[in-house]
Amino acid sequence: MTEINNRRKSPSSERILANTMGSLSLQLRETLVSYLSLNETEWNIAKKSKDVTVWRKPSDEFGGFLYKAEGTVPDNPRRIIEFMIPGPRRMQWDSLMTSLEIVKTLDEGCCVVKYATAGQLWNIISPREFVDLSYTCDYQRGLMSCGVSVHHPEQNPGLVRGFNHPCGWFCVPTEDPALSALTGFIQTDLKGRIPQSAVDSAMAAGLVRFYRELTLALAAEPP
Repeated sequence: MTEINNRRKSPSSERILANTMGSLSLQLRETLVSYLSLNETEWNIAKKSKDVTVWRKPSDEFGGFLYKAEGTVPDNPRRIIEFMIPGPRRMQWDSLMTSLEIVKTLDEGCCVVKYATAGQLWNIISPREFVDLSYTCDYQRGLMSCGVSVHHPEQNPGLVRGFNHPCGWFCVPTEDPALSALTGFIQTDLKGRIPQSAVDSAMAAGLVRFYRELTLALAAEPP
């Protein structure tokens, strides 16, 4: 896995890094698009609310699960994704995130981001830290925003370093111009010795909460 650090790099090493991340971004996009065509029979419902349904299936990337969330959000795709991508706005509404730092901006829509998440389930799942390549681009009539963890040597003490296998979100218009369809694929290795039942509960509940908090944030800040 590609290593990211903060040491000064020569112009040639900067180009190598950009090319490497460019290739990783394309591979990430292809992987996420392939998840859209997975057979419906492979999925089992993990949680269902009024507006959001979460499924899961065994991941092909690691020993855990790939989660799929589907729901609608009342706004247009571009504005929805603007609220979701790494940056100060995301920190304003996402209750799971406790810190977020853009480690390196590689290109428009592509960066390396380091962030921490709060403890969950009465701290059965303690705070985690992740370092991800984040990539956002056009997709059909909407947008997609995806990410995958990369190696980064600097780690905050007291935080477990988790690992995101290819994850991402697709946001496209619906027949109703006031609504957009938002579909997410998440497969996170939280590391540590956590009961699978706790992971399932946290992941499913977290995805439902994500839609709710995103919808409230969009409503609170009119375009």
